[in-house]
Amino acid sequence: MRKKTYAMAALFAAAALTLSACGSGDDSNKPVADVSAEAGSGKAATVLDNPFEKPDLVLTDTTGKKYDLRARTKGRPTLVYFGYTHCPDVCPLTMNNLAVAKKQLPKTEQDKLRVVFVTTDPARDTPAALGTWLKGIDSDFIGLTGDFATIQAGARSLGITIEPTTKDKNGKVVSVHGTQVIAFSPKTDAGYVLYGEGATVDDYTKDLPKIAEGKTP
Repeated sequence: MRKKTYAMAALFAAAALTLSACGSGDDSNKPVADVSAEAGSGKAATVLDNPFEKPDLVLTDTTGKKYDLRARTKGRPTLVYFGYTHCPDVCPLTMNNLAVAKKQLPKTEQDKLRVVFVTTDPARDTPAALGTWLKGIDSDFIGLTGDFATIQAGARSLGITIEPTTKDKNGKVVSVHGTQVIAFSPKTDAGYVLYGEGATVDDYTKDLPKIAEGKTP
């Protein structure tokens, strides 16, 4: 495993240069984890010496109801990812990888696990749109939308930078965002493991049983 102490200031400084524009085709854009993590282990999980506090986010879920992230996921293994439903590549791949890995867990562990997808494109990702998209991946996944500034602040508290949607030279709407998945322990509710976009379904399948118990992958 790669183990590294993450300095918040360093993460923020690196974030501006390490965002991923879904569908941009620019392979030079890498997640913050790749910049900050120690190299040489070949493993996807980066265990944080200084875990992140779970964001104090109250957003809207796919049913149109308020969802308090801290309260609703307290004491449960939780994976949080920021992305958007119109993303043609990284976002659906990441969520599908998590869905496949989740299904390898015993049913009791599946029921405890919370996988939370927070949109970076709230103007288009309405509760209904999020619900439809996630239903095609895993109907138990939680989709959250709301005010962009609130979402951006929540992502920033995890060292993840997201930017407002823009249009590229072809007029295509693009959301630029960090591509990390943060795993929160059911024991401490702290975000203690980080995955970059290179994490595979096999990586998650191997690690989820330990994360479900709050252990180090």
